[in-house]
Amino acid sequence: MPGDATERKYYRSLVRNIILAIVIISFTPLILVGGVILDRMRQAYHQKAIEHLSSLSAKHSQDIDRFLADRMAGLRVLARSYSLDQLGDQGFLSEKLRLLKQEYDGGYVDLGLIGPDGIQTGYAGPYDLNLVDYSQAEWYKNSLKSDHFISDVFVGLRNSPHFIIAVKLNQEGRDWILRSTIDFQKFSSLVENIRLGMTGRAFILNFKGESQTNTEPIIIRLQGVVQDFLPEGIGEGTVRVVESQGWNGRPMILAASPLKGGQWFLCLVQELDEFFAPLNEARKMTLSVFLVGGLGIIGVTVFISRRMVRSIAKANREKAALKEKVIAVDRLASLGELAAGVAHEISNPVAIMIEEAGWIEDLIEDDLLETEEGLGELKRAVKQIKTQGDRCKELAAKLLRFARRSDPRTSEVNLNEVVGETLGLLRQKIRYATIRIETHLAPDLPAVAASPAEIQQVIINLLNNSLDALGVQGGRITLNTRSSGANVFLEVEDTGPGIPETILDKIFDPFFTTKPLGQGVGLGLSICFGIVNKLGGEINVSSKMGQGSLFTVRLPAWKKVTAGPAQAETVKTDPALEALRTTAADQEGRP
Repeated sequence: MPGDATERKYYRSLVRNIILAIVIISFTPLILVGGVILDRMRQAYHQKAIEHLSSLSAKHSQDIDRFLADRMAGLRVLARSYSLDQLGDQGFLSEKLRLLKQEYDGGYVDLGLIGPDGIQTGYAGPYDLNLVDYSQAEWYKNSLKSDHFISDVFVGLRNSPHFIIAVKLNQEGRDWILRSTIDFQKFSSLVENIRLGMTGRAFILNFKGESQTNTEPIIIRLQGVVQDFLPEGIGEGTVRVVESQGWNGRPMILAASPLKGGQWFLCLVQELDEFFAPLNEARKMTLSVFLVGGLGIIGVTVFISRRMVRSIAKANREKAALKEKVIAVDRLASLGELAAGVAHEISNPVAIMIEEAGWIEDLIEDDLLETEEGLGELKRAVKQIKTQGDRCKELAAKLLRFARRSDPRTSEVNLNEVVGETLGLLRQKIRYATIRIETHLAPDLPAVAASPAEIQQVIINLLNNSLDALGVQGGRITLNTRSSGANVFLEVEDTGPGIPETILDKIFDPFFTTKPLGQGVGLGLSICFGIVNKLGGEINVSSKMGQGSLFTVRLPAWKKVTAGPAQAETVKTDPALEALRTTAADQEGRP
């Protein structure tokens, strides 16, 4: 039986295997389902977030375009409602400027009328810009190319950022320009009020990447990043969203929507970590729940596994104890059967001893001890009594050895010696059966690692099984021993009727028997299987109907041993049978 250390190692390994199996079975679907859910959640949130950013960008673009369109509409109404003479009057322009500021909630800074020669002939506003020549100004040249025009932001004569909206008037084939400066701070506030968290920024760029709103340092750094992805020819009402590396090396998300007919772009920029912060928080929460749940699963698994293994260990101990009891019961049954045979075997030498004792009494009564012939008879009778007494003693000793061998611990066992001793115990049962037993015991057979008591019980059960199979019709039983590598083999073969193939795989099952009711409980071969398996070996059977059966027992070798002289012969008749055949010779000379 395995020692305590081996058992503890086995049960620790069993606990680990159970925990590993349960954890794998529990976590595999959890990880797969969790991974799929997180991936679907990421995709859904990513799509919704992008749509929200696109919608936000488009909405603010419309608001800014509406602001510019409203200011342009006010200027166009003014240009089409009054004559050039009225528009060139400073007092008139000042009144109209006041009305425009009042009507449009600010936004207009000044008003001016520029003649065909580029000279501003009428002006109303906070600056001294009357009679200023704009003929070489870039915005003026561009305003002559269309009915209305909005310039880029520039510094100009006032040394501060601003931009111009202008309407072209044609009078007698000559082009006049009615212009107004838009309040840059009010315009910039439309963009600055767009909030995108702590790292988000909103600004307007033209195709050259020049800011049309504020010029804070971070915007200047972002200009270079955004300029690389500004879409050329992007259609009205569309938004482009991309992910890119920011100026500080951190990944960012950028959205651009066109303004002013595609000449400007409203740019929204935010660091990707902050943009997806809710998703990351959801991931962290999910992973936290997963981690806590996983630790709970592992804890419960460890607790259940240990309880389960303790129950298994207890069941195994109870099973081993029950098996030992079954083996002991089977051993007692075998002992009872052997005792009956030994008792009958002893009766012959006892009868001879009684007869010789009576013969000695006759010699004494007839006073024949004084003669030489009588003295010789006395010596012969005493010698015969001693011989028969030794036979009785040997039979009793064998029976006592079988009865006392109950230690199940593995030790070094000579298999040939156990076979010979077992055949001696079964002598009486073999005598009355027309059965011939042959032994083929290999010389120099290594000792086996086995329990002497249990290996003898295996041999007895196998021989009894073969004897029952042969029955009254008789036959031959052959016992072979051999070795191969680190294993020693015992083969018990009979010439009985054989075992049907349909039940061949059931004969080692407990309580399986083909004997009539009351003649067997089906434990013999099952006990053999249990003992051999416990010793680290195996037992197999092969059978052919009408030809007999062969049981092969494989046991692990202990070490090489030198065979005794009695084991030198490889084929011989059982000594027990030989002794039976010479019983008459033992009694030779009796009157």
